[in-house]
Amino acid sequence: QADVGRLSSPVLGGPTFGIVIDGDLLRGTAELAAELGARQTFEFLLGRHLDANPRQYTLTPTELARLMAELAESAGPAATALDPACGTGALLRAVTPRPGQELYAQDDAPDLAALTALRLALRAQVTVRATAGDTLRADAYPALRADVVLCHPPFNERNWGHDELAYDPRWEYGFPARNESELAWVQHALARLKDGGTAVLLMPPAAASRRSGRRIRADLLRRGALKAVVALPIGAAPPYNIPLHLWVLRRPGRAAAQPEVLLVDTGRFATEGRGGPDWQAVRGAVLDAWKAFDRAGRLDDEPGLARSVPVIELLDDDVDLAPARHLPPATAADGADELTAVRERLGETLRLTADLTPPPVDHVADSARPTRWPLTTIGELARGGALVMRTGGNGGHARVPVLTDHDVLAGTAPSGILPESDEVAVLTEPGDVVVPVLGGGSMARVIDATTAGAALGRSLVLLRPDPGALDPWFLAGFLRGTANNRQASSYASTATRLDVRRLQLPRLPLDEQRRYGARFRALEDFERALRQAGRLGEQLVRGMYDGLTDGTVTPD
Repeated sequence: QADVGRLSSPVLGGPTFGIVIDGDLLRGTAELAAELGARQTFEFLLGRHLDANPRQYTLTPTELARLMAELAESAGPAATALDPACGTGALLRAVTPRPGQELYAQDDAPDLAALTALRLALRAQVTVRATAGDTLRADAYPALRADVVLCHPPFNERNWGHDELAYDPRWEYGFPARNESELAWVQHALARLKDGGTAVLLMPPAAASRRSGRRIRADLLRRGALKAVVALPIGAAPPYNIPLHLWVLRRPGRAAAQPEVLLVDTGRFATEGRGGPDWQAVRGAVLDAWKAFDRAGRLDDEPGLARSVPVIELLDDDVDLAPARHLPPATAADGADELTAVRERLGETLRLTADLTPPPVDHVADSARPTRWPLTTIGELARGGALVMRTGGNGGHARVPVLTDHDVLAGTAPSGILPESDEVAVLTEPGDVVVPVLGGGSMARVIDATTAGAALGRSLVLLRPDPGALDPWFLAGFLRGTANNRQASSYASTATRLDVRRLQLPRLPLDEQRRYGARFRALEDFERALRQAGRLGEQLVRGMYDGLTDGTVTPD
């Protein structure tokens, strides 16, 4: 509490809690805070808590929060900002700090409101007001007129207050239907903006096209309140299996409404796996389109990506705002050229795969009996100084790419992000060996020059061998042995965890290690080529189906 007061002199609204704290836990936290500082300690403990309870919270990814804040603050940092469904505070944390800034937060979960207040107060010299309560039924800030509103509202809420709030003055654009809770949040955000203020909300794609919401959507368009709809790639935020939307709104003032609305579809920037989309490409495309549109009131068509659409074109029986339905398709020439390039790359990869196929096994050592080497363990090698062992952390610089456990398992480039903090991240170096500790698979990856410099993600262990004692490819190869992994694994009710210290290696001279290492490296090259061929094959098949069905490719 002393640190919070010194950092920000916040005003913390809402209830107070009686908390019983274990003495050892309190001492351990105080020692960590003395070492890292209050803010870094809080972020570290929060990251551990969120990792341990992944289904308890609906989180807004850091890169998405950053994009939403940049859209809202395109004209400059906000003096006042509100998040009426604050959760863990990710959106307000992305707002650019400025002197005298006031941040307002509300959440119906008291622990989340308190957590957000502490998190924001520890971050910067700003005034924080956070209140617990149901925002739609019991708005804590009815007189607030903020520069910016950011919101990731709950989706598909039937019990949002439809029966009690029929005559609420916030329904300036129409009374939302019972199944249109998201449009209630949209109008709440507009009601809490000053004239000319900007709101950015994360929305389910159904909100752009459901018939029950078409009258409200039409009025938002007619009066110039809805400025842009951005379709995000699949995997941008939970639920990860659908392409969520961003709605950019501005409270109309005395200025005449713009006759066009911006529609953007960033689906092309989706990537495989759990690392999320190509956020750099998403951010560049969205911000470039938004800034140009906001400045001129219109945007030249960017086929397949962005278009400013006259409002009159959207005011039909459906008022369907899904961007993909209104954007001009990519040009046929571009599609054909891309398919040709994919086919050529696939051919090259298949030829490489054939060249890398391991030769037949002509000799089996000693009548197929396993070789009995003298063994050592990773723990013994670490104690003896033959290697250094590090574990992935919870924070670092948000712009440093993060190598995740999925990246290691899938053989892909670093794709993750970590919450930005002052915690020192573990950065990979060429020759490091990275091992996932969850999931029960036998996998190890040698870091090369293209991966070096990435931060080590959670659920990973890094082994940095002394090159004078251990060959990294020899180390990684033996760590992938199925029997080796089985004897080093422990089992909980729902997960398998690998104790890396118990993994075993044979004691071999360095020259013999390198002989094995060369074969292990050749196997990894073959494995990588197989993965690449599979990805290119899927891309070619999907592109051919799309081209044949949209007319950009002819049957012959």
